[in-house]
Amino acid sequence: MNARQKLKKRQLLKEPIRHIDMKKLDVVPMIDAMGGMAIQARNLSRACAIYDRMLKDRDCAIILCLAGSLVSAGLKKVIADMVALRMVDVVVSTGANLVDQDYFEALGFKHYLGTPFVDDNEMRDLHIDRIYDTFIDEDNLRFCDETIAKIADSLEPRPYSSREFFVEMGKYLKMKRFKAEDSIVAAAHKAGVPLFAPAFSDCSAGFGLVDHQVRHPGRHVTIDSVRDFRELTMIKLASKQTGIVMIGGGVPKNFTQDIVVAAEVLGYDAPMHKYAVQITVADERDGALSGSTLREASSWGKVSTSFEQMVYGEASVFMPLLAAYGYRKGAWKARKPRRFKF
Repeated sequence: MNARQKLKKRQLLKEPIRHIDMKKLDVVPMIDAMGGMAIQARNLSRACAIYDRMLKDRDCAIILCLAGSLVSAGLKKVIADMVALRMVDVVVSTGANLVDQDYFEALGFKHYLGTPFVDDNEMRDLHIDRIYDTFIDEDNLRFCDETIAKIADSLEPRPYSSREFFVEMGKYLKMKRFKAEDSIVAAAHKAGVPLFAPAFSDCSAGFGLVDHQVRHPGRHVTIDSVRDFRELTMIKLASKQTGIVMIGGGVPKNFTQDIVVAAEVLGYDAPMHKYAVQITVADERDGALSGSTLREASSWGKVSTSFEQMVYGEASVFMPLLAAYGYRKGAWKARKPRRFKF
């Protein structure tokens, strides 16, 4: 990279994404007022009321599902606070949110305000990756990949669930004394909240683990997605009731809904998820999972239709409102930490 390119790169990677603080948002009056409106305003109001009901239900374990570029969009602090305050009990996510984005920032790097109106070929030459209107330094991402490989190198060579590997990632941050401000991985490690990424290798973790396995062809770490599924099913069996808050769809949504069926396959009479809320921009008409309705999931025996709500909106707008509503209503203060045994 020549001097002109280095200067251009510094100019583009100048203003970091600022993560919104949902604790500063008093949205309850507005959300309640939206209940008298229509379309997505009313849907959001009902979704918030269902989430508040989950938080009040002492028998309910709450599973947060994350898909899409959420942390890079400025939602890291919202999610980390939900974990730290025990507003959720389990997180099931894409690897990208927890590794490429959250862990990346925990290691000291940033996402930057950008624009979609750029020459992406030039961006490639500058080693800048683009997520819509967000920029990332590709060279810093490589450091994240290498860190995952380094963690894998330090572990006993055997299969791990993604939950187990996230525990090791949290230990690494603590051991190396990274500040990791508002990190989801760090908050989960401190609070004992299990993190799962059933498609763990589909992110920087995958690059790091490929490097690790190539250097250790005979004895190496592997990630066991079946073990993820089993551990999530054990969480379902250990909980009288479950509620799911889904941001986006994809693998996290499917894994979490499927644990009800998995419990039945094992011979247990597990109830469907009692509560379910999904925020998505996906459409149900193509038959794909991300946009499939929660009522459709009921036909599979996965989600009860008593307290379910689809909200068709973009996560960077709607998730802070949902989380802030639950925070301001305050039911989380009476919730006891859940300690799942694996």
